[in-house]
Amino acid sequence: MTAPTARPGRGRRRALLGLAAAVSAVALLAGCSSQSSAGSSDSGSGEVAKDTKANLTYAVWDQNQVKAIKANIKGFNEEYPDIKVNVDVTPYANYFTKLQTQGSSNTLPDLFWMNGPNFQLYAGNGKLAPITGEVKSGAIDPQNYSPALNKLYTYDGTQYGVPKDFDTIGVWMNKALFEKAGVAMPSKDWTWDDFQKTGAELSEKLKSDGAYGAAAGMDGQTTYYDTIFQAGGSVIDGDESEYDTKAAQEGIGFWTDLIKSGASPSIKQLTDTTADQWFTSGKVAMYQGGSWFRSALIGSDMEKDVVAYPLPKGKEQATVIHGVSNVVAEGSNDKAAAQALQAYLASKPAQQQQGDMGAVIPAYTGTQDAFTKTMPDADLQVFLDAVDYAKPLPVSKNTAAWNTLETNLLPSAFDGSEPVDQVTKELAQKMDAALAKE
Repeated sequence: MTAPTARPGRGRRRALLGLAAAVSAVALLAGCSSQSSAGSSDSGSGEVAKDTKANLTYAVWDQNQVKAIKANIKGFNEEYPDIKVNVDVTPYANYFTKLQTQGSSNTLPDLFWMNGPNFQLYAGNGKLAPITGEVKSGAIDPQNYSPALNKLYTYDGTQYGVPKDFDTIGVWMNKALFEKAGVAMPSKDWTWDDFQKTGAELSEKLKSDGAYGAAAGMDGQTTYYDTIFQAGGSVIDGDESEYDTKAAQEGIGFWTDLIKSGASPSIKQLTDTTADQWFTSGKVAMYQGGSWFRSALIGSDMEKDVVAYPLPKGKEQATVIHGVSNVVAEGSNDKAAAQALQAYLASKPAQQQQGDMGAVIPAYTGTQDAFTKTMPDADLQVFLDAVDYAKPLPVSKNTAAWNTLETNLLPSAFDGSEPVDQVTKELAQKMDAALAKE
């Protein structure tokens, strides 16, 4: 969720939003919490009188989605004509910095977008209203969304966020490069070994063109989180790091092996030119990336040559899933009205409208057909099918702290200067120390 150099893709961008701000926000939010503990307030009955009068602020970070949002609000106002909604757009680079300030002064927007890495910080400090009441009344049914997304927005057994959209990870394949190299397209029921062998063969055949079979990368969401899960491991378990485990080492080793074999550019090359750029320039045949990447391909010269594949299978099949949720501020002066809007945006009609207008892949099960039709020959269905075996993006109350450790320590494993097991052991120790401070 696609991106020029030094600008993360849409899915990863969501995961990175405000992480730097989150580090300092912990103390600020904790010190100004409007509730004594998370989940201390019921979210109400989920029933709001049709003649309710209120003025709500709905905070988001993507101007491109405003047209679809306003269409949703028009439908909402057919039911609640006297609830006025102001859409407040703050660019993603500043969104969580602004939210931190508002949270510290108890002036959060009535309804606002939340992402996984920042969610626990706000839920844990009593800043968000649970959806308990809406669920009890039937206004919101969590069964309409991926269990992994529901889990992502659940804290201490209570769900606060309603999934708005989602993204999963797959492999984007350039059929033209396969044909040029004289390499057969692999089966979609493929394995790690198939991926490695295919990547190495492509690189050998395309060497004279300066092209590679695949691209490794340092982005957890699109690369090593997925392979750690596929190896049967995890990144975090409660308040402990799982990096110092065989599964985590195997998951990272998948990518270091890809680089060692010559199937991928080096980490230095991928730092200078990102993996998605290698792919869009026709210099990489297989790019593991998010469903959001389709926006970089639609209308491009290479669109007709691209097809999507599911991630290759390790010990198990797995992919990372992430998505934005709508949350209500616990301290909102018009909380009941905000919850009515939250419930409406979570409804099938509103979600279908979001999908049909091309804003996002809506989270509501059965409303994603429009996504697959945007590239009808690319088999985008693989991203929707992946929901069945998806695992939530790894997060904690202060995700930023150990994300920084990953960024600082893992390059020495990817460039081959230090053994994977040595790097992951150090990372686990430092990550445990960071988690102990949450």
